[in-house]
Amino acid sequence: MTTPAAPTTRRTVLRGAASLGAVPFLLPVGTADAAPRRKRPPRAPRAMVRARRRIFGAANVHTRTGAVRRDRVLLSWVGCAGFALAIDGEVLLLDAWLPRGIHGGRVPTSVAELAALRPRAILIGHGHFDHAADAHRIAELSGAVVVGTAQHIAQVRAKASTKVRGLVVGDEADPHGTVRRARLGSVRLTAVRHPHSTPKPPDLSDPHLPLLPIPDPLTPLLHPPTLDDCAGLLTGLVEDAEGGSLLYQLRVPGFTLVWHDTVGPLKEDAPRVRRVLRRLPRPDLHVGAIQGFGQITNGLRDVRHYVEDVGGTVFVPSHHDDWGAPLIASPGSGYRGPLETEFRRIPEARRPRLRFLSDPHDYVRPDRLTFTRRGRHSRW
Repeated sequence: MTTPAAPTTRRTVLRGAASLGAVPFLLPVGTADAAPRRKRPPRAPRAMVRARRRIFGAANVHTRTGAVRRDRVLLSWVGCAGFALAIDGEVLLLDAWLPRGIHGGRVPTSVAELAALRPRAILIGHGHFDHAADAHRIAELSGAVVVGTAQHIAQVRAKASTKVRGLVVGDEADPHGTVRRARLGSVRLTAVRHPHSTPKPPDLSDPHLPLLPIPDPLTPLLHPPTLDDCAGLLTGLVEDAEGGSLLYQLRVPGFTLVWHDTVGPLKEDAPRVRRVLRRLPRPDLHVGAIQGFGQITNGLRDVRHYVEDVGGTVFVPSHHDDWGAPLIASPGSGYRGPLETEFRRIPEARRPRLRFLSDPHDYVRPDRLTFTRRGRHSRW
């Protein structure tokens, strides 16, 4: 009786072929055995990784690629109304100036470090020196796009020694309440033209005491300025124009942020802006200037109008620190009590939670301003 032959299988064929040294010729193309190994993402420049880990927190930045966690929204206060922002992995700067004038070196970072973050863009709220004076240097070093009115971009380019890219989202001649839209990578941007702060006659229907915080005379002694600091203050006061003021809304899936670096008299000068702001989606986070010339006659009334109209979940104040201008800037501690009092006048339905920032303790403190995006779980 003849014994049936054993069935031929892929394993027996490969075993026999291996004995002949023919395995490479028998492996079919495209099998898992022949698939190329997945390449690791390229290593980012060390200066970028180092800057991002310090500004946004080491746990939030990939040690090899420099990528920032996409499930978090991270802000780091760099003085006055300026912030480094990471949102959906995009790195942006909100304003571009490190406070200095009658003092220097009070904020623990530098223009070089902010440029090393490799921001995609620099958003300019308005063109005064205390908001935009470092934009040209950061843009030159990093290649960031400068976003603002046509006048903001022209002013930055006039100071730059190399070509600076710009994205126009407004014009100084636009009526208050004009809305422009754009995209920055995955971030949807809405810019609203609104007024710069200015004093108005006392509002008798909404009376307030003047708010005049007292400057701290020790600050220049503890943080003495250089000659360049003093000269830059004088030059900026004389040369840098407003160029129009813009309020920005930034949206990504699961998070909305509103930021502005001045508070104008909406009641008298821009009632249309109030209607526009109330129509915008309520943000998860509202970051807004609270110091302004309106406080001389009407306290923080104008701030309250912005907070009421924008709404939102959390409000973070800015431009309330000792940013280096004589007789104007003072420590944020002088604003906390009046701001809390003003918040109690906001109807509860439109009153966000207040997360106060104190200078200099909260400079470059991303742990103070870390937020989780709704429905987002991936890290990088």
